[in-house]
Amino acid sequence: MSQIFKTALLLGILTVLLIVIGGAIGGQSGMLMAFILALAMNFASYWFSDRIVLAMYRAREVTETEAPDLYRIVRGLTQRAHLPMPRVYIIPSEAPNAFATGRNPEHAAVAVTEGILKILTAEELTGVLAHELGHVTNRDILVSTIAATLAGAVTYLAHMAQWAAIFGGRRDDDEEGGSPFVMIAMAILAPIAALLVQLAVSRSREYLADETGARLTHEPEWLARALEKLHVGAQMVPMQANPSTAHLFIVNPLTGGALMALFSTHPPIEDRIARLRQMRS
Repeated sequence: MSQIFKTALLLGILTVLLIVIGGAIGGQSGMLMAFILALAMNFASYWFSDRIVLAMYRAREVTETEAPDLYRIVRGLTQRAHLPMPRVYIIPSEAPNAFATGRNPEHAAVAVTEGILKILTAEELTGVLAHELGHVTNRDILVSTIAATLAGAVTYLAHMAQWAAIFGGRRDDDEEGGSPFVMIAMAILAPIAALLVQLAVSRSREYLADETGARLTHEPEWLARALEKLHVGAQMVPMQANPSTAHLFIVNPLTGGALMALFSTHPPIEDRIARLRQMRS
């Protein structure tokens, strides 16, 4: 399935969700307002979703003078992959993690946390950055970044529907609005639907980015060791991450039990490591 089709399908699905939630909150007038909002958000998501996500985590763009080792690794990998040099960001968080964003390779950015720079060796960091550039090479960063932006909007509107239902919603069912029961149902179902969309575009892309990154470095073990450290680090130092953006990170920044694992946007870390170590042969 082409990335253009995936992007259009994703925008369409989440637009419908926005419109349905708008209808649950305000009837036909609510649907109209949600449709207008969806058009505006689709435009903003395509052109500015990367900036929105980076701002969400207070990521700071750094120069080569400020982060020479980080720049050296990124530049070497991009030259080997025949990619344009992306913008480089550092996130002020001790939780070890990283992600890539942007609408295409010419407008890509890679972001790493302060925590990941402290716990990984240069080889392991190279494996992580090769993984992130694998997302750029595979051109799935647009889909994942738009999913993060719009899923967050759907969740926000669902919360609005929930509060509207709690405080009575529309009381005249003969007019355009829906009943409080409908709004409560939408408040529950809409975030789940948005999560399912994220799951559809996330799990397979992590395996592919692992493989692409490992082939780029010719050292699958570097990324395998990094994933082991990051998995432990994410448990020890949880990140204050928005659930709608969790799928962007190389390891899931959210912690939880079996239910969280079931709905995780990432494949099991053990499976990813096993696949990488099978590549060594």
